[in-house]
Amino acid sequence: MTVDRLFESALARHRAGRWGEAEKFCRQILSQNPDHTGALHLMGLLLARGSRLDEAIQFLQRAIALSPDNAVYYVDLSAVFTIKKQLSDAIDASRRAIAIKPDLAEAHRNLANALKDSGQTGEAIIAAREAIRLKPEMATAHAILGDALNRTGRHDEAVAAFQKCLALQPTLAIARVNLGIALADKGQFDDAIAQYHQAISLQPNMPEAHNNLGSAWKEKGKLNDAIAAYQQAIRIKPDFADAYSNLGVILKDKWQLDEALPYLQRATQLSPGSAEMHNNLGGGLNDLGRLHEAITCYRRALQLKPDFAEAHSNLLFTLTSLPDMDAEAIFAEHRAWAERHAAAFARQTIAHANDRSPDRRLRIGYLSADFRRHSVGYFLLWLLERHDHQNFEIVGYSNVQRPDDFTERMKRSCDSWRNIRAMKDEAVADLIRRDGIDILVDLSGHTAGGRLLVLARKPAPVQVTWLGYANTTGIPAIDYRLTDALADPPGAADALNVEKLWRLPTCAWCYHPPDEAPDVQARPAGPITFGCFNAFAKINEKTIALWADLLNRVPASRLLLKSAGAGQESSRTCLTARFAELGITGDRIEMLGRTPDARDHMKLYGRVDVALDTYPYHGTTTTCEALWMGVPVVTLAGRTHVSRVGVSLLTSAGLPELIAQSPEDYLRIAASLADDLPRLTESRQTLRAKLRASPLMDGARFTSDMESAYRQMWRAWCARA
Repeated sequence: MTVDRLFESALARHRAGRWGEAEKFCRQILSQNPDHTGALHLMGLLLARGSRLDEAIQFLQRAIALSPDNAVYYVDLSAVFTIKKQLSDAIDASRRAIAIKPDLAEAHRNLANALKDSGQTGEAIIAAREAIRLKPEMATAHAILGDALNRTGRHDEAVAAFQKCLALQPTLAIARVNLGIALADKGQFDDAIAQYHQAISLQPNMPEAHNNLGSAWKEKGKLNDAIAAYQQAIRIKPDFADAYSNLGVILKDKWQLDEALPYLQRATQLSPGSAEMHNNLGGGLNDLGRLHEAITCYRRALQLKPDFAEAHSNLLFTLTSLPDMDAEAIFAEHRAWAERHAAAFARQTIAHANDRSPDRRLRIGYLSADFRRHSVGYFLLWLLERHDHQNFEIVGYSNVQRPDDFTERMKRSCDSWRNIRAMKDEAVADLIRRDGIDILVDLSGHTAGGRLLVLARKPAPVQVTWLGYANTTGIPAIDYRLTDALADPPGAADALNVEKLWRLPTCAWCYHPPDEAPDVQARPAGPITFGCFNAFAKINEKTIALWADLLNRVPASRLLLKSAGAGQESSRTCLTARFAELGITGDRIEMLGRTPDARDHMKLYGRVDVALDTYPYHGTTTTCEALWMGVPVVTLAGRTHVSRVGVSLLTSAGLPELIAQSPEDYLRIAASLADDLPRLTESRQTLRAKLRASPLMDGARFTSDMESAYRQMWRAWCARA
């Protein structure tokens, strides 16, 4: 058979999908004529189909060397380079094809795809539009355009591009997946789920479809469905790092931390260069109280992706919990965050056109990811429900992932409500400007879901941070941090904050107990039980040593710990071993996990005689919960805000005698309480009424103090005109 007949046979089998036979014919041709460009080109395509990419590149390059003016060869070479993630080579090959044949639509399409994957989305959009101009019926060009548009936040245009693609080629499963991503980015999760299901029906073994379906189910709060989808993605593609990480994150969200950790670790092993994987692993380690390991993960994420603001915020939050971290060093880290992520926006500040009348009705915006059953919610609710709407118009900017009954209650308390969950930071800032907000109050800081880069753009003339984060934000665009003189004594505290500290006249918190809280229970018979329900990450070596001293000082006493981290087997094993080293046997330590039901959670305080605050990071909600359930709380006063929250809360509650000034003082107060059963009995009978009558639960007074602060801040801004 002649070489020409052999090549015709190879092409026929290639068109018929008989690729193994086509390869055999090509190799037979090349054994007779090593310079047969057609066979070299076809071999490149066949090898690429079989994922033998390096060999494919060699054959295509040999074909190009023999036929350097063949634009199609460059087009196919660019496609293989893109698959290999050799994007600069892919871009170069596409541009060479265009130089040879400027009207070759496939060359512009491949250029767009490589530019998109290399992050050059603006140029990718131009190239994709040129491909579409040359060949409007090219479905893949519309798909690439949609992907590039979606990456730039132009979600509506992206959806239109994907819809055009699917009108041309309805069975293109990857286009349906990408349309689902664009719809999810718009917050249309039901529509996204429908697209993912259609993609799966077209291509059941497409791991990306299952992975994205899991993410959409997660946003809908259907966590078990999400887990099943991620697990299916992993079954199809056992080395799918994204699916491992997503599954780990959702297990962490369900507080199944020991189960989550292996998935998070596997993701970093599969994708060691992914900043996102290291950040997610850091979150799991932090929740287990393994703070130094978490910090290592966050720092690695920032090495890989220096502009990763979320990982940097997570690092700051974890540093705040360390017992030996110098306050000035933590302050410097916050300043570094602002310099890296927020400074550029300070140079783009837009002048505010707000009416400068000092006494007019003010528009107050509250921005938070925690308008829900969350610690923030229990201190925010009464303020929202008591605002004077004649003098203050209240707008809520909600970044809540899964709204609940608290969300609806807070929403009803606002004059206007904006769901910003699916909006980019710049779009949120523009919305706040259009809404004419006079004072914008951040309630999240560097915690999960925070939108500090919105405030960095200075969308409101006066900006305040309060409640959600126990430290400075580090951002000069935020004018004030609301606090009080006990949590932040005048003097040294001022030097540790970028914002001006605005001290409320009494307490910076006003507690709203859960409506489901049960009545205070009588003390059960049995040994004295100390308890701590604070986050496990707040329990460090120094705190453990202090508690061990207390348990040794009060014979037969027990310690009850309750938190998501405390409920993990790895935590129990580690902590009981540490207490054993300090002379406390495991039968004196009880560790319970998270209780989803608020009533059941509050009821467990009935088993506690004396609540022990953590140090340096005090509890806030847990302190108030314990007092509401008749349990005295002992706290150790420190130098900075995180270690002085308990000072403010207990003073406001009328219990300054429970504030220790030294570790020995802490032990003395706690042991004295344990030795005085009549006093503990009296606490259960009187603390709730005492708390209810205290400034800590005086919603009317607190709201008046807050509104007075807002008015004074506004007048100060007006006076600077």
